[in-house]
Amino acid sequence: QVQLVESGGGLVQPGDSLRLSCAASGIIFSGNDLGWYRQAPGKQREMVARISPRGMTNYADSVKGRFTISRDNAKKTVYLQMNSLKREDTAVYYCKTGWGDGGGSWGQGTQVTVSS
Repeated sequence: QVQLVESGGGLVQPGDSLRLSCAASGIIFSGNDLGWYRQAPGKQREMVARISPRGMTNYADSVKGRFTISRDNAKKTVYLQMNSLKREDTAVYYCKTGWGDGGGSWGQGTQVTVSS
């Protein structure tokens, strides 16, 4: 079955950087759209960034210029490089297969906390 395992979350200060990783198994990784979503306490889950098999990317306005999504098909891993982190980036971050908000498979999430 499909398994997505996120890692790399943690507690950082405003302005710091983090890189999240999501290792996939059970799918033809190179043929899948992949995305990062996040959910902050009391808020709905939202799309952060997504990437197509050919590397086309799409970002939420709130992270444009600060976050970068990338993929390594050989390692079956998708990354989210997060720079200039803000307190409002605090959330549980999930990776997902597929381009849209529905369907697909989800990982278990990794907590990112931005606090001084």
